[in-house]
Amino acid sequence: MGHNCLIVDYIRADESILKIEPSLLKGKQNWNSSTIKRLLYLALRQPESIAAGLSFANERNRYLNLTRRYTSFEELCTDLPPADIYMTGSDQVWGPMVLDDCDRAYLLSFAPDNSKKIAYAASFGREVSSEEAEKVFCAELAEYSWLGVREDSAVKRIADWGYESTQVLDPTLLLDRREWDSFTSSKSIGDYVLVYQIHNNKLVDDCACDVSKRLGTKLVRVSPVLHQITRPGKFKYLPKVDEFLSLIKKAKCVVTDSFHGTVFSLLFNVPFVEILPANGTSERNESLLRMTGLSHRAVRSPANFAIAEDPIDFSNANEIISKQRYHSIAFLQAELCS
Repeated sequence: MGHNCLIVDYIRADESILKIEPSLLKGKQNWNSSTIKRLLYLALRQPESIAAGLSFANERNRYLNLTRRYTSFEELCTDLPPADIYMTGSDQVWGPMVLDDCDRAYLLSFAPDNSKKIAYAASFGREVSSEEAEKVFCAELAEYSWLGVREDSAVKRIADWGYESTQVLDPTLLLDRREWDSFTSSKSIGDYVLVYQIHNNKLVDDCACDVSKRLGTKLVRVSPVLHQITRPGKFKYLPKVDEFLSLIKKAKCVVTDSFHGTVFSLLFNVPFVEILPANGTSERNESLLRMTGLSHRAVRSPANFAIAEDPIDFSNANEIISKQRYHSIAFLQAELCS
């Protein structure tokens, strides 16, 4: 698009382990009964978190053009690289943080006065949980010249606050299959069903085992967290980008509760079964399924596991994504060049 892009490398130093994301301990009441037990749980998880963090940092540095590391909102305010446009990027950037209902850094409150601010594919992830957070959003969103959001529910929420927004595609969908193919590996491991699981939900395990039996093939599990080695499936731990994408591309079927697991299944036209997250973050998954006309691939009970045996005609979904890709890029170009 003719623009240089610099991504702010921002990780807050005060996101301490004393207060943890509730979904991490969902279904783990014994671990969640006291601060000491929560700290012990996180201490046990720490080695794999460090390994995942290092691997992620290597991939991030390989593909992204980053600023120096910022560890507080105050740092951003006092030492920010100059830019013509400041953009809130995608994913759940407007959702609740570990310690706050919202982080004003993702609302670009650090940007200089009168600077141009836009949002592309920003997502709330969950409901805005307090009147105070809602007041912050109402004040800060007024400073944006354009609001591109990922879910249809976000368009409605922002309209309720008195602002206009446009639903656009997640950035991963702005690249077509041919472009994503260039990031994949040629390595093959034969026929398999792939399970890519983010949340602690037994239904995912049960579904993955059932689908692998129905399709008469082995089960492979991919995860950045080592403790999933105890769950069903041949374990692929912490793969690089090319291996991760290839595992999805070459699967006979993907069983996932991950938004991006579904995204790449769609991009590579791989049959999939979606287990909707039960932690209040399913808006983005459901919005994508509605948009592509594939809401029936969402499984809510074992009675629906047989859906995996039904083929998917991806032609309609491919056409919808292609049209939405064109419109999303056009909206973004117009805002960057205005």
